[in-house]
Amino acid sequence: MQNNKVLVIDSNLDRARQLKDVLSFIDYETSVLSSEDYSQEKLKQLQPIDTLMLGQFGSSEDRIKIISEINKIDGSLPIFILSDSASEAAEQMDEQSVIGVISQPFKHTNINIALHKAQVFRESKEKPGNRRPVELFRSLIGSSRKINEVRKLVEQVSPSEATVLILGESGTGKEVVARNIHYYSKRRDKPFVPINCGAIPPDLLESELFGHEKGAFTGAITARQGRFEMAEGGTLFLDEIGDMPLPMQVKLLRVLQERVIERVGSSKSMKIDVRVVAATHRNLEEHIRENKFREDLYYRLNVFPIEMPPLHARVEDIPLLINELISRIEHEKRGSVRLTTASVMALCQYQWAGNVRELANLIERLAILHPFGLVDAHDLPEKYQSEKGRTAHPVYADSVPVMPDIQEAASHDARLPRDGLDLKEHLNSLEVSLIRQALTEADGVVAHAAKLLNMRRTTLVEKLRKHGLNRTLDAS
Repeated sequence: MQNNKVLVIDSNLDRARQLKDVLSFIDYETSVLSSEDYSQEKLKQLQPIDTLMLGQFGSSEDRIKIISEINKIDGSLPIFILSDSASEAAEQMDEQSVIGVISQPFKHTNINIALHKAQVFRESKEKPGNRRPVELFRSLIGSSRKINEVRKLVEQVSPSEATVLILGESGTGKEVVARNIHYYSKRRDKPFVPINCGAIPPDLLESELFGHEKGAFTGAITARQGRFEMAEGGTLFLDEIGDMPLPMQVKLLRVLQERVIERVGSSKSMKIDVRVVAATHRNLEEHIRENKFREDLYYRLNVFPIEMPPLHARVEDIPLLINELISRIEHEKRGSVRLTTASVMALCQYQWAGNVRELANLIERLAILHPFGLVDAHDLPEKYQSEKGRTAHPVYADSVPVMPDIQEAASHDARLPRDGLDLKEHLNSLEVSLIRQALTEADGVVAHAAKLLNMRRTTLVEKLRKHGLNRTLDAS
């Protein structure tokens, strides 16, 4: 599992401390070494390390030598160069394991993207037999406190044989958690067998779980294994356990207690060695009160509960999830798409009733509608455009462009991500977006755009220079 452990080596200790503050704020355990204190022994003592960030270290040749030494100790350790010099950084980007450059000022968004890149790099460098399947990245991508807590719980419970109950809304990635638990357990070389208890008719569910003998019922022309037998030695994932009929709950409870099953139509008991992981979006305690779920089964399943947070509760992970979903589409050669900052901000304000599954469907839809294109906020399907997003863009009525009231656009409350944001960068981005829209509305006439923005022409000209937008006007 990812341990969220970063080592910063830099002779510029002020820069190293600033970086450590940002990393600590997003829950990464960070150690700092000055270049003078570095040694191979120190590096080995600090292991395991997930990511290394390497700053000033003598000359460029010295730093290349250190990178080579580090690669011999851990060849899958992702390394970032801390440098504000593009030419200096470019020299070392060809070195093994150097996957990027980080420069000041340190911003939470950029650091999060870098750490996600490091995680993917580390997974891809592991031996093929130990590589985590691509689909396991889904939904567990992110650096929010809530998703880090889920990762920690998965890490703690995976090596044990405890029964796990995964709770959470539909589309949050409960099966992803179950697959991770199986992958990091001692049973990883054995089958992972999922079954949706709510999708199978009640009269067929017993046969699906326990199997049947030939002639056990009409249509049973051959004997058939059930999911418990298929999962022998591995993990059985009982999805939507809250939808299981009460009679089947009694039989499942017996199996969990005695670890034996009987096929339908047979009186022969078979011992099983299966770990059970269950999941539901239902409130099982409420179901117990309504006599829809057995209390004894609930306590048998609820040995180690893990709750998946809804997507709207971890808004800060949305940009990382978008990057991961786009990378997955590209990896599968199904095209690509890019989203502007404004469109990502609009998606961060959406409530996401369908959670990560809905986000994945949207990204796939955008890749089809805008192949290899750039999607702005007004290009999103209407329901994904937040109130702020809808009013901040021109609205067309009878083909006459009308600029909405800017004060109304700004009056809606913005949602602050749990891990905070760079307010100056956020406001600059919003200012640039509104200026661009005003210029578009005014056909590039600065005086008219200034009126739309309720400011003096000279003030707008200064802002155009500040944001480099005057070059856009010159080009047009």
